[in-house]
Amino acid sequence: MTSGTGLRDRQQRLAALAALAEPLRRSLYLHVVSSPEPVSRESAADALGLTRSVAAFHLDKLAEVGALEVEYRRPPGRTGPGAGRPAKFYRRATRDLDFSVPERRYDLAAAILAQAISDATAQSIPIDDALRHAARDFGRVVGAGLGVDVGDTRAGSEHETEDEFERVLAVLAAHGYEPTRDGDAITLANCPFHALADEHRELVCGMNLEVIAGVLEGAAAPHMGARLDPAPGRCCVRVLADAG
Repeated sequence: MTSGTGLRDRQQRLAALAALAEPLRRSLYLHVVSSPEPVSRESAADALGLTRSVAAFHLDKLAEVGALEVEYRRPPGRTGPGAGRPAKFYRRATRDLDFSVPERRYDLAAAILAQAISDATAQSIPIDDALRHAARDFGRVVGAGLGVDVGDTRAGSEHETEDEFERVLAVLAAHGYEPTRDGDAITLANCPFHALADEHRELVCGMNLEVIAGVLEGAAAPHMGARLDPAPGRCCVRVLADAG
């Protein structure tokens, strides 16, 4: 996932949840998801006592933000050349809709931990080693997914470091870390794995350190390094320029 894609996904999830805050759209959504079969505009309008045009407008808005999915089919009993155009039907979207402020990504933590357990079993290696490798690999994929052509960055060590800061800030922001730059350091105001870190601090902070170190590698930021620097109210990892 690129950082741009991650940000767009987060914006779309927020748009879908905002759409569900409107009472009529929420009622239409609940009607659709409670049906065992996809729902037509006409049946939704009848169920909620709406005109077809009003139901169609709000159903299309829910589909537009990804809360519902659309399929086309001819209504039952209509076949052959004279049956007319297929009608729109709506069903629950296959993607999950969740959003938290601050952002939490326990799904990512679970995926990394599951990969580590699988690797440890398959390769007969200690689970802590497998976790470090899995977290670092995930970070590399995230960082490399930024879509920046490193060959096009500006020449000169000072400019190169500035380019690295821009790339790394973009990736970390897109994945919920809420990074802020302070001189030659990046502080992460949010930990996407906050509740897990509270319960298993050494394990999760170590995993987080490897994820962010992998991000730096994937984003081609050789002048930057990740360091454990725990403090109340923020992520336990900081990113420093020329960290060695």
